[in-house]
Amino acid sequence: MKVKKKKLSVSTVIISVITILLMLVSLFPYYYMVLQSFLPWELVDKALLPEKVSLDSYIYLLGGNGAGSTDPWQWIRALANSFIISIPTAAISVMTGLMTGYAATHMKYRGKQVIYSSLLFQMFFPVIILLVPRYMLIRPLANSYLGMLLPLVISIWGIFMYINYFKTVPSTVFEAAKIDGASDFKILMKIALPSTKSISIIVFLSVFMTRWNELMWDMLVAPDLKMQTLNVMISTQFNQNSTIPGPMYAASVVLTLPVIVLFLCFSKYFKEGINFMLK
Repeated sequence: MKVKKKKLSVSTVIISVITILLMLVSLFPYYYMVLQSFLPWELVDKALLPEKVSLDSYIYLLGGNGAGSTDPWQWIRALANSFIISIPTAAISVMTGLMTGYAATHMKYRGKQVIYSSLLFQMFFPVIILLVPRYMLIRPLANSYLGMLLPLVISIWGIFMYINYFKTVPSTVFEAAKIDGASDFKILMKIALPSTKSISIIVFLSVFMTRWNELMWDMLVAPDLKMQTLNVMISTQFNQNSTIPGPMYAASVVLTLPVIVLFLCFSKYFKEGINFMLK
Protein backbone atom coordinates (compact mmCIF):
# COMPACT_ATOMS: atom_id res chain seq x y z
CA MET A 1 0.00 0.00 0.00
CA LYS A 2 1.36 3.33 -1.05
CA VAL A 3 1.40 6.03 1.57
CA LYS A 4 0.10 9.30 0.28
CA LYS A 5 2.43 12.21 0.89
CA LYS A 6 0.81 15.23 2.37
CA LYS A 7 1.32 18.37 0.34
CA LEU A 8 2.53 21.41 2.19
CA SER A 9 0.24 24.36 1.88
CA VAL A 10 1.55 27.78 0.87
CA SER A 11 0.67 29.22 4.28
CA THR A 12 2.63 26.48 6.07
CA VAL A 13 5.70 27.17 3.92
CA ILE A 14 5.45 30.92 4.51
CA ILE A 15 5.08 30.47 8.29
CA SER A 16 8.03 28.07 8.37
CA VAL A 17 10.25 30.46 6.41
CA ILE A 18 9.29 33.41 8.62
CA THR A 19 9.95 31.32 11.75
CA ILE A 20 13.39 30.27 10.50
CA LEU A 21 14.27 33.86 9.57
CA LEU A 22 13.20 35.13 13.00
CA MET A 23 15.25 32.40 14.66
CA LEU A 24 18.33 33.33 12.62
CA VAL A 25 17.87 37.01 13.42
CA SER A 26 17.59 36.26 17.15
CA LEU A 27 20.66 33.98 17.12
CA PHE A 28 22.86 36.26 15.02
CA PRO A 29 23.97 38.54 17.92
CA TYR A 30 25.22 35.47 19.82
CA TYR A 31 27.02 34.14 16.75
CA TYR A 32 28.59 37.56 16.20
CA MET A 33 29.68 37.85 19.84
CA VAL A 34 31.30 34.40 19.92
CA LEU A 35 32.95 34.89 16.52
CA GLN A 36 34.46 38.27 17.41
CA SER A 37 35.83 36.91 20.69
CA PHE A 38 37.92 34.34 18.78
CA LEU A 39 39.21 36.65 16.04
CA PRO A 40 42.60 38.39 16.03
CA TRP A 41 42.22 41.97 17.21
CA GLU A 42 42.91 43.42 13.79
CA LEU A 43 39.87 41.54 12.40
CA VAL A 44 37.41 42.27 15.21
CA ASP A 45 34.25 43.97 13.90
CA LYS A 46 35.57 43.56 10.37
CA ALA A 47 34.71 39.93 9.59
CA LEU A 48 31.54 37.85 9.67
CA LEU A 49 33.28 34.54 9.01
CA PRO A 50 36.08 32.88 11.02
CA GLU A 51 39.01 33.68 8.73
CA LYS A 52 41.52 33.19 11.57
CA VAL A 53 41.16 31.93 15.13
CA SER A 54 42.91 33.58 18.04
CA LEU A 55 42.70 33.33 21.84
CA ASP A 56 44.25 36.76 22.38
CA SER A 57 41.05 38.23 23.82
CA TYR A 58 40.72 35.47 26.42
CA ILE A 59 44.43 35.61 27.26
CA TYR A 60 44.01 39.35 27.73
CA LEU A 61 41.28 38.74 30.32
CA LEU A 62 43.09 35.95 32.15
CA GLY A 63 46.21 38.12 32.24
CA GLY A 64 44.30 40.66 34.31
CA ASN A 65 44.63 43.43 31.75
CA GLY A 66 42.01 46.08 31.18
CA ALA A 67 41.78 49.78 31.83
CA GLY A 68 45.44 49.89 32.82
CA SER A 69 45.09 47.25 35.57
CA THR A 70 47.85 44.76 36.30
CA ASP A 71 45.80 42.64 38.71
CA PRO A 72 45.91 39.09 37.25
CA TRP A 73 42.84 38.01 39.25
CA GLN A 74 40.40 40.83 38.57
CA TRP A 75 38.32 39.05 35.92
CA ILE A 76 38.37 35.71 37.72
CA ARG A 77 37.37 37.48 40.93
CA ALA A 78 34.55 39.29 39.12
CA LEU A 79 33.27 35.96 37.77
CA ALA A 80 33.48 34.44 41.26
CA ASN A 81 31.60 37.43 42.72
CA SER A 82 28.80 36.89 40.21
CA PHE A 83 28.41 33.27 41.34
CA ILE A 84 28.75 34.15 45.04
CA ILE A 85 25.89 36.66 44.74
CA SER A 86 23.62 34.95 42.21
CA ILE A 87 23.44 31.39 43.61
CA PRO A 88 22.47 32.32 47.21
CA THR A 89 20.02 34.96 45.96
CA ALA A 90 18.24 32.40 43.76
CA ALA A 91 18.28 29.72 46.47
CA ILE A 92 16.88 32.06 49.15
CA SER A 93 14.24 33.30 46.69
CA VAL A 94 13.06 29.72 46.24
CA MET A 95 12.71 29.24 49.99
CA THR A 96 10.99 32.60 50.63
CA GLY A 97 8.64 31.97 47.70
CA LEU A 98 7.87 28.44 48.92
CA MET A 99 7.14 29.53 52.49
CA THR A 100 5.08 32.56 51.45
CA GLY A 101 3.10 30.58 48.87
CA TYR A 102 2.33 27.84 51.41
CA ALA A 103 1.37 30.34 54.11
CA ALA A 104 -0.84 32.32 51.74
CA THR A 105 -2.88 29.29 50.67
CA HIS A 106 -2.86 26.69 53.46
CA MET A 107 -2.45 28.62 56.71
CA LYS A 108 -5.06 30.65 58.57
CA TYR A 109 -4.06 33.91 60.26
CA ARG A 110 -5.25 37.49 60.60
CA GLY A 111 -4.29 39.97 57.87
CA LYS A 112 -3.78 37.25 55.28
CA GLN A 113 -5.67 39.13 52.56
CA VAL A 114 -3.88 42.40 53.39
CA ILE A 115 -0.47 40.75 52.99
CA TYR A 116 -1.55 39.11 49.74
CA SER A 117 -2.79 42.45 48.37
CA SER A 118 0.39 44.25 49.41
CA LEU A 119 2.47 41.68 47.52
CA LEU A 120 0.30 42.15 44.46
CA PHE A 121 0.58 45.92 44.79
CA GLN A 122 4.40 45.78 44.67
CA MET A 123 4.31 44.22 41.20
CA PHE A 124 3.05 47.52 39.76
CA PHE A 125 6.14 49.48 40.85
CA PRO A 126 9.09 49.70 38.43
CA VAL A 127 12.31 48.48 40.05
CA ILE A 128 14.04 51.78 39.28
CA ILE A 129 11.68 53.63 41.66
CA LEU A 130 12.83 51.48 44.58
CA LEU A 131 16.54 51.81 43.77
CA VAL A 132 17.28 54.87 45.92
CA PRO A 133 15.11 53.84 48.93
CA ARG A 134 16.76 50.42 48.91
CA TYR A 135 20.19 51.99 48.81
CA MET A 136 19.41 54.31 51.74
CA LEU A 137 18.33 51.31 53.81
CA ILE A 138 21.24 49.12 52.80
CA ARG A 139 23.97 51.79 52.78
CA PRO A 140 25.66 50.52 55.99
CA LEU A 141 26.23 47.21 54.14
CA ALA A 142 27.71 48.83 51.02
CA ASN A 143 30.64 47.00 49.40
CA SER A 144 29.64 43.68 50.96
CA TYR A 145 28.07 40.50 49.62
CA LEU A 146 25.20 40.83 52.08
CA GLY A 147 24.41 44.33 50.87
CA MET A 148 24.41 43.17 47.25
CA LEU A 149 22.07 40.21 47.68
CA LEU A 150 19.81 41.12 50.62
CA PRO A 151 17.33 43.43 48.81
CA LEU A 152 16.88 40.93 45.97
CA VAL A 153 16.21 37.68 47.84
CA ILE A 154 12.42 38.05 47.63
CA SER A 155 10.92 37.48 44.20
CA ILE A 156 7.30 38.66 44.00
CA TRP A 157 6.92 36.79 40.72
CA GLY A 158 8.26 33.62 42.36
CA ILE A 159 5.84 33.99 45.27
CA PHE A 160 2.87 34.14 42.92
CA MET A 161 4.16 31.09 41.06
CA TYR A 162 4.05 29.13 44.32
CA ILE A 163 0.68 30.59 45.33
CA ASN A 164 -0.87 29.50 42.02
CA TYR A 165 0.60 26.03 42.44
CA PHE A 166 -0.51 25.53 46.04
CA LYS A 167 -4.05 26.57 45.09
CA THR A 168 -4.20 23.38 43.01
CA VAL A 169 -3.13 21.18 45.94
CA PRO A 170 -6.02 19.95 48.17
CA SER A 171 -5.77 21.11 51.78
CA THR A 172 -6.42 17.54 52.90
CA VAL A 173 -2.87 16.59 51.84
CA PHE A 174 -1.31 18.95 54.39
CA GLU A 175 -4.01 18.38 57.01
CA ALA A 176 -3.30 14.64 56.93
CA ALA A 177 0.39 15.35 57.53
CA LYS A 178 -0.47 17.58 60.50
CA ILE A 179 -2.66 14.84 61.99
CA ASP A 180 0.35 12.52 61.76
CA GLY A 181 2.30 15.04 63.86
CA ALA A 182 4.28 16.84 61.15
CA SER A 183 5.20 20.46 61.80
CA ASP A 184 4.75 23.18 59.17
CA PHE A 185 8.51 23.18 58.54
CA LYS A 186 8.54 19.42 58.02
CA ILE A 187 5.56 19.69 55.68
CA LEU A 188 7.43 22.32 53.68
CA MET A 189 10.62 20.27 53.42
CA LYS A 190 9.15 16.77 53.01
CA ILE A 191 5.95 17.41 51.04
CA ALA A 192 5.76 20.92 49.58
CA LEU A 193 9.32 21.29 48.27
CA PRO A 194 9.53 17.90 46.49
CA SER A 195 6.11 18.40 44.91
CA THR A 196 7.13 21.81 43.55
CA LYS A 197 10.33 20.61 41.91
CA SER A 198 9.56 22.04 38.47
CA ILE A 199 8.27 25.33 39.90
CA SER A 200 11.29 25.66 42.20
CA ILE A 201 13.72 25.09 39.33
CA ILE A 202 12.04 27.64 37.07
CA VAL A 203 11.97 30.19 39.93
CA PHE A 204 15.63 29.46 40.70
CA LEU A 205 16.64 29.86 37.04
CA SER A 206 14.60 33.03 36.61
CA VAL A 207 15.98 34.70 39.74
CA PHE A 208 19.50 33.49 38.95
CA MET A 209 19.36 35.01 35.46
CA THR A 210 17.87 38.26 36.77
CA ARG A 211 20.52 38.52 39.49
CA TRP A 212 23.32 37.44 37.16
CA ASN A 213 22.42 40.25 34.73
CA GLU A 214 21.93 42.88 37.44
CA LEU A 215 23.90 46.04 36.73
CA MET A 216 22.51 49.22 38.27
CA TRP A 217 22.17 47.91 41.83
CA ASP A 218 25.67 46.43 41.86
CA MET A 219 27.21 49.61 40.47
CA LEU A 220 25.43 51.64 43.16
CA VAL A 221 26.00 49.50 46.24
CA ALA A 222 29.42 47.98 45.45
CA PRO A 223 31.70 50.42 43.61
CA ASP A 224 34.82 48.80 45.06
CA LEU A 225 36.77 47.05 42.28
CA LYS A 226 37.25 43.90 44.38
CA MET A 227 33.47 43.57 44.88
CA GLN A 228 32.44 44.13 41.27
CA THR A 229 30.57 41.40 39.42
CA LEU A 230 31.40 40.37 35.87
CA ASN A 231 28.53 42.38 34.45
CA VAL A 232 29.72 45.56 36.16
CA MET A 233 33.32 44.86 35.18
CA ILE A 234 32.37 44.63 31.52
CA SER A 235 30.39 47.88 31.59
CA THR A 236 33.11 49.86 33.38
CA GLN A 237 36.41 48.42 32.18
CA PHE A 238 35.82 48.77 28.45
CA ASN A 239 34.52 52.33 28.35
CA GLN A 240 38.00 53.58 27.54
CA ASN A 241 39.14 50.56 25.53
CA SER A 242 36.98 50.87 22.44
CA THR A 243 40.09 50.35 20.28
CA ILE A 244 40.33 46.73 21.47
CA PRO A 245 36.75 45.41 21.62
CA GLY A 246 37.83 41.76 21.34
CA PRO A 247 38.20 41.24 25.13
CA MET A 248 34.76 42.80 25.63
CA TYR A 249 33.25 40.14 23.38
CA ALA A 250 35.24 37.44 25.21
CA ALA A 251 34.00 38.67 28.60
CA SER A 252 30.43 38.73 27.25
CA VAL A 253 30.78 35.11 26.12
CA VAL A 254 31.95 34.13 29.61
CA LEU A 255 29.00 36.07 31.06
CA THR A 256 26.42 34.16 29.00
CA LEU A 257 27.88 30.65 29.42
CA PRO A 258 26.53 29.87 32.94
CA VAL A 259 22.97 30.81 31.93
CA ILE A 260 23.15 28.65 28.79
CA VAL A 261 24.59 25.68 30.73
CA LEU A 262 21.89 25.96 33.41
CA PHE A 263 19.14 26.10 30.82
CA LEU A 264 20.49 23.06 28.95
CA CYS A 265 20.82 21.07 32.18
CA PHE A 266 17.33 21.90 33.45
CA SER A 267 15.42 22.46 30.20
CA LYS A 268 13.08 19.57 31.02
CA TYR A 269 11.91 21.20 34.25
CA PHE A 270 11.85 24.62 32.62
CA LYS A 271 9.38 23.32 30.01
CA GLU A 272 7.25 21.70 32.73
CA GLY A 273 7.15 24.99 34.63
CA ILE A 274 6.15 26.92 31.52
CA ASN A 275 3.38 24.38 30.82
CA PHE A 276 2.06 24.86 34.35
CA MET A 277 2.04 28.65 33.89
CA LEU A 278 -0.01 28.27 30.71
CA LYS A 279 -2.67 26.06 32.32
